[in-house]
This record gives sequence, C-alpha cells and structure tokens, in this order.
Amino acid sequence: MLEKSQVSSKMSETPSTSFSMIHPMSSEGQVPSPRHANITRPVVAKRISFYKSGDPQFGGVKVVVNSRSFKTFDALLDNLSRKVPLPFGVRNISTPRGRHSITKLEELEDGESYLCSHNRKVLPVDLDKARRRPRPWLSSRSISTHVHLGSVTAAMPTTAPAMLRAPRRLVVFRNGDPKTRHVVLLSRRVTQTFEAFLQYLTQVMQCPVTKLYATDGRKVPSLQAVILSSGAVVAAGREPFKPGNYDIQKYLLPARLPGISHRVYRKSKPSLEKRKSGNWKVSVITSDFPNAGTSSQVYIVLYGQCRSSMPIYLYGRDGARFQDGRKDIFTITVGDIGKPFKIRIGHTNSGCSPSWHCKGIELQNMNSGEKFYIPVQRWLAQEKEDGEICREFPILSKGQPVLPVTKYEVYITTGELWNAGTLANVYLSIYGEKGDTGSRKLFRSKSALKFLRGQIDTFFLEAVNLGNLCKIVIGHDGLGPGNGWFLEDVVIRDPTTNHEYAFFCHRWLDEGEDDGRIVREMYAMDNTIFSVRKKLELKRKETWAAESWKFRRGNTLQFYNKITGGFVRLHPDGMVDAVGEQTDRYGLFDVIFNKGNICIFQSHEMRHLSLAFDNSVVTGMPSGGALTELRVLYQPNRCALLESALCPGHTLVVDRQGKIADESSVGYAELSKEFLVFVKGIFLNSAVVMLATSLCQALCLQPDGTCTGAGNQSEQSYWRVHRVSSGICMFESVKNARMFLRIKDGHCNGTGTGDTDCHFKIKRNLENASISLESLKSPGLFVGLQPDGQAKPVIYTKDENVCFYPQVIQFGRENPMGMSATPSQGEDEIHTSKYQKEAPPEPKARHPSLLSSEEESRHSYTTETLQAEDKWRVLVLTGDMGTQANVTLWVYGDEGVTGPISLTKESPEHLFLPGQQDEFQVVLRSIGEIYKIRIGHDGNSGQPEWSLQRVTMEHMKSKKTLTFDANARLSRNHANGDIVCELPVMKEGEPIFPLVRYHVDVYTGQLKKAETESDIYLCLYGERGDSGLRLLHRSNMPVRFQRGQIDAFQIEAVSLGNLQKVLLHCEASDKSQYWYCEKIVIREPGTTSESIFICERWIPFMSQGLMHSEIELYCQEMQINHPPKIQEKANDGDWKVTVVTGDLERAGTTATVSLCVYGEAKCSGPIILGSGKHHLFNPNSADIFKVNCTLTHLDMIFVDGNKCGYICFFYM
Repeated sequence: MLEKSQVSSKMSETPSTSFSMIHPMSSEGQVPSPRHANITRPVVAKRISFYKSGDPQFGGVKVVVNSRSFKTFDALLDNLSRKVPLPFGVRNISTPRGRHSITKLEELEDGESYLCSHNRKVLPVDLDKARRRPRPWLSSRSISTHVHLGSVTAAMPTTAPAMLRAPRRLVVFRNGDPKTRHVVLLSRRVTQTFEAFLQYLTQVMQCPVTKLYATDGRKVPSLQAVILSSGAVVAAGREPFKPGNYDIQKYLLPARLPGISHRVYRKSKPSLEKRKSGNWKVSVITSDFPNAGTSSQVYIVLYGQCRSSMPIYLYGRDGARFQDGRKDIFTITVGDIGKPFKIRIGHTNSGCSPSWHCKGIELQNMNSGEKFYIPVQRWLAQEKEDGEICREFPILSKGQPVLPVTKYEVYITTGELWNAGTLANVYLSIYGEKGDTGSRKLFRSKSALKFLRGQIDTFFLEAVNLGNLCKIVIGHDGLGPGNGWFLEDVVIRDPTTNHEYAFFCHRWLDEGEDDGRIVREMYAMDNTIFSVRKKLELKRKETWAAESWKFRRGNTLQFYNKITGGFVRLHPDGMVDAVGEQTDRYGLFDVIFNKGNICIFQSHEMRHLSLAFDNSVVTGMPSGGALTELRVLYQPNRCALLESALCPGHTLVVDRQGKIADESSVGYAELSKEFLVFVKGIFLNSAVVMLATSLCQALCLQPDGTCTGAGNQSEQSYWRVHRVSSGICMFESVKNARMFLRIKDGHCNGTGTGDTDCHFKIKRNLENASISLESLKSPGLFVGLQPDGQAKPVIYTKDENVCFYPQVIQFGRENPMGMSATPSQGEDEIHTSKYQKEAPPEPKARHPSLLSSEEESRHSYTTETLQAEDKWRVLVLTGDMGTQANVTLWVYGDEGVTGPISLTKESPEHLFLPGQQDEFQVVLRSIGEIYKIRIGHDGNSGQPEWSLQRVTMEHMKSKKTLTFDANARLSRNHANGDIVCELPVMKEGEPIFPLVRYHVDVYTGQLKKAETESDIYLCLYGERGDSGLRLLHRSNMPVRFQRGQIDAFQIEAVSLGNLQKVLLHCEASDKSQYWYCEKIVIREPGTTSESIFICERWIPFMSQGLMHSEIELYCQEMQINHPPKIQEKANDGDWKVTVVTGDLERAGTTATVSLCVYGEAKCSGPIILGSGKHHLFNPNSADIFKVNCTLTHLDMIFVDGNKCGYICFFYM
C-alpha cells in the first residue's frame, strides 16, 4: 500500500550523531517565479512504441513524436539510442516484421509499434511477449546508464534498483516550491504504468502532475527512470522546470557509497547540554572575483575527537547563497563531536554554473565562544585545478594546522578480463586511524581514458592525513548487468611516510556477475610483497583450473619450448631433447596416469617408455615406476613446468640447442624450463569445444545473434565442430542449433547457416598455445574481440584479441563426412573432457585380471615414503567359503581413489580361509573423506567362489574405524555372477550413498557377423566415481550378444549420481570374434529416465596402426518416460541416409560417392556423401549420413561412384 507523509523542515536524526540541524541566519524573501501563459498552436502528436530487434525480453519504450519534440529524424534516433540498449545505438527503425525501414518522421503512424536496430538487419520479435514485461521492481534487465539522473548525489542510490525487492521511498517536491514535499512508496498498485503513477501524484500533490524532473532539472521520462532516480523528483504540470533548493539531505548523502551505510548508533533523546554544546555558527566566504559563486548545493562535514557529523547542507530560503564576494552565515547543530580537528566542504556539482571558489570558513562554538578560521582559497570545480569538488582542511591551532594535508597517490588496476572496464563513475572512500576521506569521485586520471581493461589508473586524492590506513570502500554507479567493472586491486601510497597499502580485490563489481554487488569493502594488506604473492598464487590456481583438462587420462600431448622453437622428443634409446618438429612421431605423449597434477607421460610411438627423472637426469624409462611420475606446475603465462614427483625441485630444463641441461651448468638466461602444452585431435568432426578468451571467459553466442568473448564458461559457450577439410572447420552453437559462427559484410556473429561464410582456417599460435580463426572466404580477416568483448573481424597482429584457447568438452571423430562401422576403420577413441573445478580426476577402472605389474609397483614404492598419517589397517572377515584367488581392494574418497590394492602376503595359501579374519596394512594417498570401497577377486584359482562377511578399516594414527558389512557370495555361479562388490560407508546406521542395481541393456547390431562369443566388460562412470570394470555375465538371453539381440544385465554399485560415460571392453582373440555394438541403455530403478550411449561400431577397432579393445562412450541423451529417440534437432528437408556395403570380397570402394534424388519432376543435384579414402564404404559396413533435400516425395535415387568401382542404381 502506498503511503504519504508531509516532511517537516526539521532535519531527522543522523546515523553518526543524535541530531544534526541547520538554521539560516538571514532570510531574504523568496522571489516567486512568475507563471507565464503561453498560447501555442495545437500540435498533432503520435504515441508510438519502440522495441529492440531480436530481444523479446526488452519491454519497449513509448515515445510521443511531434514536430516540437523532434525536429528531425536523426533527433529521434539519438533520443532512442539513450533508451534502447544497442551496441552502436539506434541507427535503423523498421516495421515489426523488418520488411520496411522508416526514414522520415512522417512515415510513423500513431499507436503503432516499430523495431530498433543498430544495422540494416532486423530480427523480428514477438510483440505480445515483449509487452508482457515484468514490473520494474522485479526486473533485473540491463538498463542503459544514460537513464541515470542527477549529479553526484543522484548517481548514488542506497540500494541498487535492479536488486530492489521491497517498495522504496520517493521524495516528491512541488515545482518551484521546495518546502512542499511528500514521501510516497513505490508499490505495485500505483506503478502499473507511468501514466497511472502521474495520476496518483496529482492526488498526492493536490495539483496537476504531467511531468517529472530530477532535482537538477533533467526530465524523468519513464517508470524505469523513476526507479533509478536519486530518490527525489520534482513534480510539474505543463510549466517548465523551476530551479530551487530541493534539499534531499534526509534521504541521500553524497558521502555515502552505493550499498554502504554509515554506522548506526543507538537512538536516545539528546540532553539539552549536548544540544547547546553542538551548536556552531558557520560563516562561508565566497571569493569576490567574477564567476566565483556557485549554483550547487553546498555541504560541510565536521570531524571532532569524539565523532563526526553527517554531511550538512547549507541552504537558505532566498536561493541566492554563495555568490561572488558574499559571506553566508548559518547555525548548525551537530551534537557533541568533541574538539574539531578538520572540516570537509563540497558541493553537488549541480545547476547551471556549479564551479565555486571559496575564500574561507569561520567556525564559532555557540556555547564556549571558541572561534576557528580556515583559509581555503581553492576552486571546487571539475574544470579547475585538480578537478575536485570536495576538499578537506585541518583546523588551525595557534596559527598552525593540527594535522598536515596529504595528497595520497591512488593506483587502481582494472582486470584483464574482457569487458572488465567501465564507463561508470567510480567513487572511493579511504579509512584510517584519524577518520576517512568521505566518498570521492575519481575524476582525473593520468590516462586519457579511465578504467580500461588491463589498465592502471593513477589518481591523487587530497585529504587531511588519516594516519595508518586500514580499509577502503570502492564502488560505482553503473547499474544493470553488463555495466559493471572487474577490479583487480588498489594500491595507495602515503607520500609522508612513503608507505604503500595494498587492497586486493580480483572480483566483479557488476549486478550481473559474482554476487551482484557494485560496492566492495577491502582491508589493507600488511605489505605489497604479500599482495603480490597472493595475486601470483591465485593466478596460478586459475591457470591450472583452465588448463588441467589437457592432462586427462587418454589425451595425447605435445610440449613446445619457445627458446628452442621445437617440441620435446623421447627417442628409442631413451634420450630426450626439445628440437622436434610438429609432425615428429617421437614428440607425442599419452597421459596414462593422472591424479591431481601428477601424471605419467608415455611415448605414443613406444608404449614401453615414459618421461622419467633418473638421478635428476631426464630420460625414458618403463612406464609405471615412481620415477616416471611428473608433477605439472602451471605458471600465470600458461606455461607448464615438469617436475619430478619423487624428487621435488628437479625440473625438465633445456638449453638453446634443445639439449637437456642442468640449471647450474650455464647462465640462467640460456636455459628454459617452461613448456607450452598442445593437445592432439581437438578439432575432429562432431567435437564439442569451448573457445576460451581468458582464464574464466569464453566466446559465447548471445540471444540477438552477436558473439561476445566475455561470456561465462558454461554450456552457453559450447561449439560443435564441423570439419570441412584438413585444418578448415565450422563452429555451430550447441545451445542454438543451426547457428554458426561467421564473418560476413564486415561483421562477426553467430547467425551463419553453414555456408562458406562460416568456414574458418585454424591457425595454431605456438607462442601461447592458442588458435586463431581466419575466414576462408575473406582471407586476412580473423575473428577478433573489442575491449568490451564483442566479436568483430580484425587483421591478424599477434595481439591477444585474436587468440582463443580451446578446451575440449567432448572429443570428436576423425571421419569428417559420416560414421563408418567397419572393423578396419581408423578412428580415435571418443573421450569426454567435461570437468568441474576442484573435481578429483576420474580413475580408469581395470579388471583384476588385467592388473599390470607396473600398476602394482606404483603403489608398492610409495609405502615407504609416505607418512604414517596415510596408513590404514584393513581387516577382512571370510564367511563359510574361502578362496585362493587374488583379492583386490579399491578405496574411494571425495578427493580421489586408491586402487587396485592387492591384498596378499608371503604365504597366500593361508589367506581367506573359512571363518578367518585376515589383517593387512595399506597406504591411502590423500583421497579425502572415504565414502565407499570395492573389493573382489579375479576368479583364477581352484576355489573361485568366496563368501565375504565383513571388511573393517582402522586408521593407524587417529583410530578412526569404518565397518562394511558385506554378507555377499562373490561367484560367477551365484546371483548376477559378480565377483566384485561395492560397500558404502555407513553413517548413523544409514549409507552415505545407497546401493543401486543398474539395469543395462546392450544392443548388438544388425550387420552380418555382428555377434560375438568374446567376454564383454562394462564400467560405469558418474559424478561420484566409477563402478569398476564388470564382466557382463548373466544375460536374460540364453546366448549372449547375438546379431540384432538386446541383452539385459544388472550391475550393482554405490550410487554414481548422474551417469556421464561408460567404458566398453571386448576381449576378441581373432577377427571372427569382433563385435558390433549399436548402443548401451542404462536405467536406474525408481526413476523414469534412461541414459543412452551410442556406439555403432566394431570392437576391437584399428586406430593409428594399433588395435584398441576398449572404447569410452559418452551419454548422448537422457530420455524421460521413453519418448521417441531424437538425436538432434531436425530441420525441413533433412534426411537420414544409411548406405550398407555388402560383405562380398572387394565390395567396398575408395571412390567419391555421390547421391542424386529425383521426385516431383525435380532433381536435387549431386550430393557428395564422402570418399572411401576416408574409411567409408568398406565391406560389411554401414555408413550414416544426414543430407538436406527439399523434395517431399521421392521417386528415384541415383548413386554414383565417380566412375571408380561399382555403380549401383536403386529405385524406391
């Protein structure tokens, strides 16, 4: 409900004192402004609504257009540019469907709606949806900063309007009569429309209200502008704005930053003595030379030994204060502040002539009679001297200042993120032992343009010395998302002591980023060295978070050194150097082990060798040993150091000739230990990538079709790669299908349709491990970024604005045209690199029988080196049936996993006997809080069955005990045939995560000889680790994995959360046992959803000359209630074409195959499907393609083998 109240002339209690009052000594009669009767011709007005092109969330603006308000069409465009947020302002007005452009005022029709855009291309919007906009107090839309009203005071609301949740108060003055004012509440009832609000004010003010103004005379044109106002408006009828002393002291104070309130003291009724002791006579003397007076509202702040006053406005009834050569006298009441030591005086920089030259200030304590004189003799003007409109002066004691005046040097660093800069007004308040500076606008920087991305701005802030600094409060008035600022840090130097105070921020001040705050309170560091260290450490962590995806297990890497200009190579004899070429086969390394930042890099060419440190010498050694574990240390410049995990401090160092060197052998300048890391196979077909533009930003497609490099690294920034040919790709938005990145007509956006404008040549930058995208149609033009992050075509200059750092979300396939299903197909494994910051690496599960000696040795050597804090005692209680098989344990924690751990001793035949409890000691390496274990055997013994009753784990030092009751029979002939079981940690009698029996459906393909008799293993991966590699043993079918058959299995495991991928393993002894898998479908009991993992390939398969018996499949889709399968969004004219090649010998072809479709007396023309040289059209294979054909009725198709191989005719 909207309330109103008459505001008395008496000032309210202030937060810092009990009371603060002002009484003007002289009262000259106020000269009333005569009301002129203007007789004008009637003007025909058109009321028109304007909306933003392509943005249905923009609620539109209503404008009254007539010959008096807009003389020309350009004047209308300029006015709309301040109201409709467009990157380059409003430059085009068109009809709602974008068919006709408006070029004259006469073409606009009354009551109609039009679209505004910044170029000729117009994106239609649903006007009905746009008109149903949310109320202003619930809206968090970006509102142009041109709407901000008022001066310094008007630019600082105490609460950001975009964050407004409760009705706010508004002070409404009557035009020309500042004494008549009311306070209203902006509630929903009265703010349905701007017109309704004006009608309500007519009732409240008891006079016609047709227009609203800010207190400095600027017009308030809309309801949004009212919400964003300074908290006070002037209500007027048809008469023009009348200047006056519209005092808003009670509601807004310039010394207060947005969102920061002063200390509030307990309210109490002040005594008469304190009132008398707080009465001061203030005389302000304006200099007597021309134009020394001011039209602004002047305020003062008194600082005493007990406390300070609030800003007190010095105003009178005559409106002629602070004129040339005049002495203005006031009496103020500030309470008991103690003995004064400084005064601050300033003005609001409002009115027609705000500049002011003050000659001096006289203070007299009305109670004690003590007098003080402060000589000022300074300009308070933005265009004079140092541009300050607020100054501080110390009180003189015996002719000498009690404190010196200090000119603090302020260094403000804007972050290097895209769109980190701001055009908003920035305000700073410094706090020290002896008070504060008040809120100061940072007006004049040494740089021509302030607060640009990556820039350090230097300001000088003059104030009475504050002593040791303790904190600052910094903020700005850029309201709305996208109008913020990324502040890196602030350094303040006190020239009197030469001491520097560092205030570290590294956060957004933006209503649409971080926590939405535009004001930060920061405390001083002990010294700048600590601040530098903190910044460096934070930068390293952010760099590792951005680059850690490269070291996921299964990735193939190259290490490039900038000094040598070559890649690290591992030769067959074990020698290592850094002079390899980009195509050198010895320069490829596979990540076969990953835990945190510790990895093992195995030679891709020689699988038995890995990079290792042997007595501080870098060489090649057999994989899996402790010497082959390297720690990756990332630097802020995106370079990595490779350090021995066993011997910290020993790093890979090379000299200028690329030879392995010792740091002490030659001068440090001749050595290099930093390497740039490249990942192979990033831009394969159908890969999903993110084009990072900084450590935490990426190239993102916006709703209006434009692209920005300031987007968040989320699914909105995912791009699907369409490989056109070698080194040439297209990038399609994953969230917005059929919208491609393109360069056309001097613009770079995401509105491409997949034509040649969308073809980009990928240029790899060796200097910083980035890539650049060059337009294939417009050679020499690259995708670049402006400082605000907006994408635009630029010429390549090696600047960072053309550099993108790709991150793979999902790896693609080598085949650029289709999907081959032949055993000899040369495709890479599919790996997914979806990751979360701080997430532990996913261990790759292995079957117990596949456990290698290298993995066992990797766990054995660490037992002696790790501290006792990591040791646990494991007690295994066997039931009524023992086993002599090899028993293995895995332990899972929230920070990692340890396993497989072989539970064995010198006499294995005496282990795991019926009713016996066996004790072991194991070392768990920093896995965090344990939440489950997995234990099992390999079934390779005369007694393959085992009755497991209980497992108990006890920490050797803390004596913490975990008990796992199993009561399970691990046997191939029992239950589901599992010889492995998982057990969750129990808490208060309940498992932390429940046991889940996953239902797994395995689809064998329809191709000839697709069946197999081989053993098939499956491992499930989810948010909480993996299930381990399980043999798919018990099927619902009498014979497993037959052609066209669906086999159902069950896998019991501790709940994995949302499934992300599966690992499929087929142990085929010869080619006749190869298996063609179509897909895997997994359901969790109690849910209606299922996870689908598409395979459609033979296993094992050939890749890069090697046979691979396992493949990782990633979740393609989640189906709810089992709707029809839809793999991707279908467009008009899309057809799925499946070409099945026969199983006869030499039935395949290496020719280029094309397809012609006939129907409706038309022909589609040749549609190229692909070439057999790309592993297509092999015997007994099915190749799947998607083609676009506008024919709706097909009569005949024609397949052409390019005159090479067989030519077949088919009729449908």
